[in-house]
Amino acid sequence: MSEEILINFTPQETRVAVMQQGVVQELHIERTASRGLVGNVYLGRICRILPGMQSAFIDVGLDRTAFLHVADIWQPREANQERSPEKPIEKMLHEGQSILVQVVKDPIGTKGARLSTQVSIAGRMLVYLPQEKHIGISQRIESEAERESLREKINRLVPADEPGGFIVRTMAENASDEEFATDIAYLRKTWADIREKARTQAPPTLLYQELSLGQRVLRDFVNPESTRIVIDSRENFQKLTVFAQEYTPAVIPLLEHYIGQRPLFDLHGVEDEIQKALARRVDLKSGGYLIMDQTEAMTTIDVNTGGFVGVRNFDDTIFKTNLEAAVTIARQLRLRNLGGIIIVDFIDMENEEHKKAVLDEFNKALAHDHTRLTVNGFTQLGLVEMTRKRTRESLAHVLCQPCPTCGGRGEVKTARTVAYEILRELLREARQFNAREYRILAGPAVVNLFLDEESQALAMLSDFIGKSVSLQSEPSYSPEQYDIVLM
Repeated sequence: MSEEILINFTPQETRVAVMQQGVVQELHIERTASRGLVGNVYLGRICRILPGMQSAFIDVGLDRTAFLHVADIWQPREANQERSPEKPIEKMLHEGQSILVQVVKDPIGTKGARLSTQVSIAGRMLVYLPQEKHIGISQRIESEAERESLREKINRLVPADEPGGFIVRTMAENASDEEFATDIAYLRKTWADIREKARTQAPPTLLYQELSLGQRVLRDFVNPESTRIVIDSRENFQKLTVFAQEYTPAVIPLLEHYIGQRPLFDLHGVEDEIQKALARRVDLKSGGYLIMDQTEAMTTIDVNTGGFVGVRNFDDTIFKTNLEAAVTIARQLRLRNLGGIIIVDFIDMENEEHKKAVLDEFNKALAHDHTRLTVNGFTQLGLVEMTRKRTRESLAHVLCQPCPTCGGRGEVKTARTVAYEILRELLREARQFNAREYRILAGPAVVNLFLDEESQALAMLSDFIGKSVSLQSEPSYSPEQYDIVLM
């Protein structure tokens, strides 16, 4: 299936949309003020070791200390040797020690970045593992003959006495020896630069920064199905062309500078898709819909038939809705970059063949995802459990913040609930303070309720405490906000 990549540049952010047959399949956003950290290499200082958690907190110069677990500490071993049992972290590290680390997961929510001491540097064709002596092949290259051929080619290009290993990336299937040699030289030089900086600079310091989103598009996103890369900035078109000439010459014919008057993302309907990807409800073409809720621990997706009526019977309606939902959910996971534990509640199906067909369709749609994931079958409750690796914030967390009115609950208290809270608070205030008069400041809906349906309740409380109570409407107050002023 042919693929187009659209890149929208502004001084503040870079946005990338991956399109297939005119439909947005993936969205990536990188803001200049808060670039992703995954892939960055730092010289850090160990601030604290927690033996109980078998982890350490590392100062790498970020706002929050980063996190290193004992399982992410690289330990050298001989070829063909099984990994030795892990030593306790307090036996391997000590507070105040300098340590070279790489970010493997961006800070998410209140959690700091996750680190590893095993460094890997990605090139166009290869990933360099400077601490390992190993040649690996991408799992997406399925032909055993091709895998063996690539392994022999790398072994031929890399002298046996040189340190480091390589993983051959998917896009290297048809690469020439010259392309591999260029990649190897670039990766080795990059690692040499990192080591030199680590030797001469004091922690915490950034030793290597991962490429910008625009550059990563040329290195990582382009595949044999890519037909063009459209860039709406002349300056960045020129920069990416220079980058491509040095590192990814094969993509140069795909680069295209967009000079139209209408914004690139508007022309291809991407802006509308971004707004839809932030909505809780996703409508299906059949008339059904999805409800997607993202929480701290997991994401839940509920499938509903809505207004869809099957042509034969209700089972047929359910089956067709679930099939369409399976494809849509896979696309929404990529669009929204949802990760962690994901629970999908398809509409209940009695027919086992229908269940199998829906699960097969779901797995087929998920096969287009570049992120590692696992999918379990239907549970006894009829739910599908899956996990999707989370390495960066979801689209909603990048573009949105919790509502200041409801605090992220998605609901606000009714005016009556707030009114009753005010009455209870007024009673507490009257028992604690001997004021001459009390004034209630609240939103218009609450004040109107006190003037109408709850006027008797307010009058009764005023008589009970023996003080007059006045009302003041504050249009700027949120539905739950109020103040009681002692006069």
